[in-house]
Amino acid sequence: MNNMSFMLTTEQICNRTKTVTRRLGWRNLKPGLHIAACKKCMGLKKGETIERIAVLWVRTVIREPLCYILDHGIEECAREGFPYMEPERFVDFFCASHKGCKPDSVVTRIEFDYVDLALASREHNEMPERANG
Repeated sequence: MNNMSFMLTTEQICNRTKTVTRRLGWRNLKPGLHIAACKKCMGLKKGETIERIAVLWVRTVIREPLCYILDHGIEECAREGFPYMEPERFVDFFCASHKGCKPDSVVTRIEFDYVDLALASREHNEMPERANG
């Protein structure tokens, strides 16, 4: 199971209010796979370990320009975990937090469901280091 960092939206993952994420990479991700949502995956200091916070099941994966979120309105921002954020502000936030990203950059839009951790443990013979939710 691959790890995916949710450093900027850890609270939304823990609260299970986020059901969509956009990424600059993850081009080869396929629906039906499981992902371990983590607080932070890269740039760990010596002695730090990856902290898994949820297991996700990938529903859909599409590639589209980031600015397409403008067509979906505030509902799509809510699915991203920001229920009161306007789409224009989300685009600015995303570009500011992803070096080299522009509103017309093609991103991977990933829609997911949360998996029961006990079920995920049986299916994959592994349990996240810390189970929330």
